[in-house]
Amino acid sequence: MTDTATLPTPVSNPPTVPGARRGRRWSWRQVPGYAFLTLAALVSVFPLYFMVVSATNTSKDVLGSRLLPGGAFLDNLNKLLAAQDVGAAMWHSFVNASLTTVGALAVCAIAGYGFEVYHSRGKDIVMAVLLLAIMIPFAATMIPLFRMFAQLGLVNSTLAVILPAISTPFLILLFRQASRSFPHEILEAARLDGLNELAIFVRIYVPTMRSTFAAAFVITFMLAWNNFLWPKVILVDNAYQTMPMLISNLTAGYVTDYGVLMLAVLLATLPAVVIFLALQRAFAQGITGAVK
Repeated sequence: MTDTATLPTPVSNPPTVPGARRGRRWSWRQVPGYAFLTLAALVSVFPLYFMVVSATNTSKDVLGSRLLPGGAFLDNLNKLLAAQDVGAAMWHSFVNASLTTVGALAVCAIAGYGFEVYHSRGKDIVMAVLLLAIMIPFAATMIPLFRMFAQLGLVNSTLAVILPAISTPFLILLFRQASRSFPHEILEAARLDGLNELAIFVRIYVPTMRSTFAAAFVITFMLAWNNFLWPKVILVDNAYQTMPMLISNLTAGYVTDYGVLMLAVLLATLPAVVIFLALQRAFAQGITGAVK
């Protein structure tokens, strides 16, 4: 019997892609694109920069379009604290925005979950009616809402500010679209394990959809924090004013101190900016998952 020698199999090196180790090649053709993006970023950031700078300048400097920081910050702060109760306005805005956000997330998440998970002949019709409600301007329903809350004795109350903003068709649509990527097999397995529907929603659905909840939290909180028209109508007494109402009251006099005004705008902007920066990654993931 003759032994057959086995030749070693030649090892072929993978083809080297030019520039793969050095990263993506840079080209002069990219210059216009980067220049446009840089210009767009500067244009977007400039209002924020002007607001911060104006908060440190006098009213005369603000009207003169001064673009450098000044030394009137403490003077503007003292004038603002003397003219308005900033602490109370910040607290009212925080309470209204927080309660509105919690209520909207609870109601809209359950509604969006139900529209996708449970099957009914009329759910598409109901969803279409909810989407049509987005097209109705709030000004068309503001007077009937005010009359209803006045009859209930809820004028100048936090509840009157919160209730109209809890059920938002946009958030219901957001949760419904995000729920389409939720694996229904997990729901069936949970039901077989004996979990009821509320336990499935709280223990399985909510942790799985954290990014969607983060996106909805950012959207709802920022809208509720910046809400001006409805609180201005339903909160007749200035003792319940929010930060947007406080800013409006600063412009109600014969002479407006624009340094003080821009400082108030800066203080009203900071909480929303901090929340967005803290949750921006989860916000992007939640929006991306909802539009797939």
